[in-house]
Parts: sequence; C-alpha cells; structure tokens
Amino acid sequence: MESSKLLIALFVFQVFFPCHMSIQAAPENSDLFREYIGAEFNNVKFTDVPIDSNVEFHFILSFAIDYDSTSGSHSPTNRKFNVFWDSDNLSPSQVSSIKSTHSNVKVALSIGGDSVGDSYAYFDPSSVDSWVSNAVSSLTNIIQEYHMDGIDIDYEHFNADPDTFTECIGKLVKTLKDNGVISFASIAPFDDDDTVNFQFYAYDQGTTVSQFISYFNTQSSNYNGGKVLASFISDGSGGLTPKNGFFTACSRLKSENKLHGIFVWSADDSKRNGFRYEKQSQALLAISH
Repeated sequence: MESSKLLIALFVFQVFFPCHMSIQAAPENSDLFREYIGAEFNNVKFTDVPIDSNVEFHFILSFAIDYDSTSGSHSPTNRKFNVFWDSDNLSPSQVSSIKSTHSNVKVALSIGGDSVGDSYAYFDPSSVDSWVSNAVSSLTNIIQEYHMDGIDIDYEHFNADPDTFTECIGKLVKTLKDNGVISFASIAPFDDDDTVNFQFYAYDQGTTVSQFISYFNTQSSNYNGGKVLASFISDGSGGLTPKNGFFTACSRLKSENKLHGIFVWSADDSKRNGFRYEKQSQALLAISH
C-alpha cells in the first residue's frame, strides 16, 4: 500500500468528515454490495452480472476523467469531465433498464482512476473555483444523461496538496447534492454514508486470512467511525483472493458484526469466471444481518 496515498486518504477523511473521528459507530453488518464496471472495454453489460434482490447493489461506472476523450494524447481539459467507460455496452438506456428491472440497484460514476491512455490521471486543478465550476457543469450533464444516483471519487495521483483536494471535492459533492443531482457520494476509500471502500487487494497477493483480518482491524481503527468494506480483485492479482479464504474472512467478520459490505474490482474481470464470486458475495450478505 502506497504510504503517500494512504496519508492523503486519512487526511481527507479527517477534514471532510470530522464528526467521524470522535464518534465510533456501533458494529453492525450490512447488505451493501458494490462493483466497478466498464473500465476495461471487454463488452461486459449490466445484465451479465447476477443481482440478488436481497442486497443493496451499486454499480460504479469507471471512469469519468477530466481529460480530452478524442485526442490521442488525452490532454487535460481544465476539469471538464468526459466518459471513459465502455459506453457502447453501458449506455444511458441500459442504466435506465437495469434500474427499472431491479429496484435494489443504484448506479454511480467514478471520477479519476489510475490512468488515461498510457499516462497517470492526475488531480491537477488550476484553481479551486475553476475546477469546481467546470466539474459541476460537466458531471451534472453526464449524471443526468445516464440517469445516475451518485458519484465516487477515486483519484490515485495528485499534483495538488491535501487541502486543495479536500476543498475541491467538498465543494463538488455539496453542490451536486444541493442541486439534487445526486443522492449519495463516495470518496474512495471512504464515503459520506460512513463506509470506507478500502482497497485490501492492494496488499500482497499471498495475503492470508489472519493477515486480512489484521489489516481490516487496522484500517477500521485508522478510519475511526467509518464502516470499512471488505474487498477483492477479480483477477486475483493482489490481496486475499476468494480461492484462498476471502469468504472465510468475511464470515468471521460477519460473526463479529463487522461485515459492513463487500466491493469488487471489477465486473470486467469477473466476466471470465461467470461472476461466481459475485454470487457468493451477495449470498453471504443476504443472510439476515
């Protein structure tokens, strides 16, 4: 886990959600399941993914990025966001359809991500006011066009200090909520509904059950008051994998009333294995909590 990214995450959590740092929420399980989708352009569709009617299901479209989507160089656009997910297979009409078919489904877009083209996607505002103004305008257009419910902030590279990042994201989320554009926002690895989407799959590939539990407890302590979600990466490239005990660890957390939800990166990779671990995740979450 990169220490600089973790420090920024902790800083923003403390500044953006200061009330959480002094009030520890009572442990409780949740039926929240989240899955990122669309970043790898392998023709995955919403309808490919199994959805259990007994969980709260969030699709997170990945990504909208403030870079030019038509230029081969993918140059910055002064914070005007464009769609960089597989919009042919994950279109506005398909968002409407999956939400009308499944009343427990909500859809968000994620901004930032790791890269665009062959380069890192940087958070690099020219000024707070210009970033917020352009972000609000362009993201409002995308969110309304795609009939979305929320936004996820997942910047991983920064050419700005934590204070600037916090101010920009705080103003963006507040404006979108005040304008009725979104009903929820998440800031990876944490969100404003008291959940922490921590990327446990960024740890070493050989992570054991006992190590995972230790990491989970450490991050729960770091994000005091935030409900940490368990997570895995579909391609098995890091962290505790489903094959090596992820669900054993989740069952242990559930028995201690600490399983606040599960999120997965990503549906694009899970398509290869028939979404077997999505089914298993939701079945576990759907058990009375």
